[in-house]
Amino acid sequence: MLNLNEETRPLVLTAITLAGMLVAAVARWLWPADLPWGDAAELAALLSVYGAGGVPAGLRALEALVRERELDIDLLMVIAALAAAAVGAPFEGAVLLTLFSLSTTLEHRAMGRARRAIEALMELRPDRALRRTDAGTEEVPVETLAPGDVVILRPGARVPVDGVIVEGEGALDEATITGESVPVHKTPGAQVFEATVNLHGVLAVEVARPLSESTVARMIALVTEAHAARAPSERFSEWFGQRYTVAVLAGAVLAFAAFLALGDGWHQALYRAATLLVAASPCAIVISVPAAILSALSASARGGVLFKGGAALETLARVDIFAFDKTGTLTTGRQEVVDIACTGDETEFLSRLAGLEAQSEHPIAEAIRRHTAARNITPAEVREARAVPGAGMVGVDDEGMIWAGNTRLAEKMGARAAPVVLPQPIEGLQTGHRTLVMLGRGARVLGALTVEDRPRDSAKAGLQALRQGAVKQIAMLTGDRRAVADRVGADLGIGADEIRADLHPEDKLNIVADLTAHGRVAFVGDGVNDAAALARADVGIAMGAAGSEVALQAADVALLSDDIRRLAMAHRLARRTARIIRQNLIFAMGAMVVLVTTGLFFHLPLPVAVVGHEGGTVLVVLNGLRLLTDPIRKPLG
Repeated sequence: MLNLNEETRPLVLTAITLAGMLVAAVARWLWPADLPWGDAAELAALLSVYGAGGVPAGLRALEALVRERELDIDLLMVIAALAAAAVGAPFEGAVLLTLFSLSTTLEHRAMGRARRAIEALMELRPDRALRRTDAGTEEVPVETLAPGDVVILRPGARVPVDGVIVEGEGALDEATITGESVPVHKTPGAQVFEATVNLHGVLAVEVARPLSESTVARMIALVTEAHAARAPSERFSEWFGQRYTVAVLAGAVLAFAAFLALGDGWHQALYRAATLLVAASPCAIVISVPAAILSALSASARGGVLFKGGAALETLARVDIFAFDKTGTLTTGRQEVVDIACTGDETEFLSRLAGLEAQSEHPIAEAIRRHTAARNITPAEVREARAVPGAGMVGVDDEGMIWAGNTRLAEKMGARAAPVVLPQPIEGLQTGHRTLVMLGRGARVLGALTVEDRPRDSAKAGLQALRQGAVKQIAMLTGDRRAVADRVGADLGIGADEIRADLHPEDKLNIVADLTAHGRVAFVGDGVNDAAALARADVGIAMGAAGSEVALQAADVALLSDDIRRLAMAHRLARRTARIIRQNLIFAMGAMVVLVTTGLFFHLPLPVAVVGHEGGTVLVVLNGLRLLTDPIRKPLG
């Protein structure tokens, strides 16, 4: 016997149904009168239609009824077809089953397109890798690679796992992860992600995490969860469909009784009740929402934007206020040391500062470490280092407690009084528009330096696109000084009244909470330092989340690249999805009202009801699938 899987079985059954319907039509209308067996051929063909188109649907309906105590739409279609056969109209019942089988298969295939985006991503994962050994290299299965292994990437090879370049440099195509079509130049120390492509050059990459914890694995898990999670409108659609099915069955029985009471014969009353059953079935209403939601989720995933389910997508469509963290979101996050001033030896000052900042993951600490490394300065040994959120670091060196941070930390440590009074060589740094970092011991400031971060190339265009997309307010939140924030805001077209500076982490949380009183709020941050604000906003959005476990888990939406224009595209996609859902529901309910009204008060032929019902279902699915072509990777404008 032919062994059919879940993918091919509906296709085969629908093909049998269509073939049977075609033979039945030929036997009824085109069979020569002088040839025998015409009636027998039609009967055999109709039986094949009822068998291939009706029996599977009936079994599905019985399974839902027995296991889940639910009456579903399959049951309505089977009852209507059997009612047609019972009143001597088996041909019309066969037409219903044929179109129902065809539309159901088309829906499954269409919805499968939305799910196959993840399967395509999985196919991009290489199976084998070249691992470096003492004797040279060996080819091994990717799943055997462990953190610390070094793999060799030749030109044109796909990256087998997430890792860090330790030797070589070259350009990588990261479109499969971030959606960014422009190759990214990578040098030693840069992260690389699984399934991206090494375009040229030979690279040695140290494995950072096993295959099961790679960026692609987490993307697959998140998108799979997103497809499984139901949006509020999806849950309502399903809730409505289940209860409405019961109402339709009850209504058809009442209509049958009413038609009999009004003088219709038994056959005519049953025929009209079966027609009403088809006309009132909510197939198009139930499928309207998931067709659009799944298509939008898949389109966004291909463009490097991951939604954690339809609820986040629907909420983003209603967002009209965007609050942005500054560092690492609107700016590159790659700080550079600009000015240095200290009261003693500069090398000793930088050594102590680098020793303390060696314990920090903050972008400013990274800039200080890069600067001291470039000057071949050895960091001093600092013990018991700990972070002071929103302020800096404290620790203990060979002379006692030492601290490094902003003016708030200096005030907390008693360095003169607020505002902080700095030694003469350092005082000039405080009035500039760059970020100030001070080093001190107790109440004495030992020195200071400034670092500068520049806005992202995509930030200004992305913010302009958001403003053009019905966003009524944009806010920039930062712990930096006002002068620094104003300089970045001026570069990005953000007004002074839209900037909140000198903030503590809890201040960002309170500001986001206040903004929610004026509309739907999305907070955009790096997902690491702003977890509380991300959670408090109506939608939390993590920027540049590729490779970051914290970012992927903290937010409702993860932008895998650092291109802020993708955020505007995602917002536009969410709004377009909401419009298509409204279109589908209005069309589906309107068509149903017309068909039901005609079936109640006029003579509506069963084939017309079938074509109207099934045609409407296919149309709303196709309308939802238009979202699969949303150009989320293309420039706005």
